[in-house]
Amino acid sequence: MNINLTLIGQVIAFFGFVIFCMKYVWPPIIAAMHEREQKIADGLAAADRASHDLELAQEKALDRLKEAKVEAAGIVDLANRRASQIVEEAKNAALVEAERVKTSARAEIEQETNRARETLRSQVAVLSLVGAEKVLGATVDKQAHADLVNQLAAEL
Repeated sequence: MNINLTLIGQVIAFFGFVIFCMKYVWPPIIAAMHEREQKIADGLAAADRASHDLELAQEKALDRLKEAKVEAAGIVDLANRRASQIVEEAKNAALVEAERVKTSARAEIEQETNRARETLRSQVAVLSLVGAEKVLGATVDKQAHADLVNQLAAEL
């Protein structure tokens, strides 16, 4: 056998094998590679979208947190103002009540003073009659001198 004929036969067989591979083997391998490449690209795009969505969600959460802080500060301020208002109303009510109690006490003192005066007047009138009896040495009739006693009591 000739080495040239063998070599030519091997070259023809090799080219036949390459043509067979290019026609039947490479297209499914290339298709699988393209499919894998597409899946990787889709995965990377999904990762980018997820990263972007995460950033948006974080920004949104920060915005909501800021809004909540502002709202909480407003609520606290409103509660403080309401507490001050309630304290002021209680002070005003206490002042009104104190004034009412003072007025009531003054009226009661006035009534007690008038009662004491009347009691004192009647006791002075009785003592005056007793003193007059002793000075005159005779019995003084209360009924007969009632006008005189009333006039004396009114003057006291």
